[in-house]
Amino acid sequence: MTLNFKDPTSIFSKEPINSLDEMAGYEALWTDSKTSFKSLAEKFRKNPHSVPSDFYSKSDLKKISEEVLEKFQNANLLDYKFCLFQTIDYPQKLRDAENPIEFFYYRGNLDFAFSPKSIAVVGSRNVSDDGIKRTKKLVKSLVENGFTIYSGLARGVDTTAHKVAIEFGGKTVAVIGTPITEVYPKENSKLQQQIACDHLLISQVPILRYSRQSIQGNRLFFPERNITMSALTDATVIVEASETSGTLIQARAALKQNRKLFILDNCFKNPNLTWPAKFAERGAIRVRNFDDIITNL
Repeated sequence: MTLNFKDPTSIFSKEPINSLDEMAGYEALWTDSKTSFKSLAEKFRKNPHSVPSDFYSKSDLKKISEEVLEKFQNANLLDYKFCLFQTIDYPQKLRDAENPIEFFYYRGNLDFAFSPKSIAVVGSRNVSDDGIKRTKKLVKSLVENGFTIYSGLARGVDTTAHKVAIEFGGKTVAVIGTPITEVYPKENSKLQQQIACDHLLISQVPILRYSRQSIQGNRLFFPERNITMSALTDATVIVEASETSGTLIQARAALKQNRKLFILDNCFKNPNLTWPAKFAERGAIRVRNFDDIITNL
């Protein structure tokens, strides 16, 4: 994390921050069961020059930081880092989200988050064989055109997108819906480690809150990461998705954030789907061939 001392209105014009305190402050904010990304965004809008640690005593921060560090030790994780709003290395694209995150954990090369050309490739977990083929062809072409490939490290389209980006020598960023200390799904353990070591792995999920609440409660973190992934990229491409897919959350976010939204032609040709036409009416672009993406970007 790089501090910003240049802006006279910056929080850092007051005094340097303590990294552990800010991590603990973020985790402490989430210990309230009513906390959400929306409520946090509202809190920081009301306190624009505050950092997470400002809301807690030193003794509270020390206790929380010890708990979090224990989680990292148990996960045998030593290469974690984090990024805080109003520091130089915070991606300003994130402020385009309706409720922008103030803090996120990461592993790997944060420079990838500043790639001049970035695109998210997302879709169904239970992807069809044709969907796999389309994802491979699409990602290969995007990599050859210099795009950094974002996805969510889920089964199906996401996993294929990451693997193909790596296979063809491209850059890939995984924005996950679990804490940086967790692996999900388990079969992607090696892939997640490879991305964390050679590319970029991002998580906004609070470690302590995740460990203390139910699976049902933790599911809510997945759609939130889609909103963040959209904000970090120039565009989103949907390979295939059902009527109830979480992918559509990212589609809505992309349009709201003034990002390009591309939908592959096969989605429109599926008679069981109504969402492609609805999104096209709102400005999504139908992709019949790869040039439809390049010309619109």
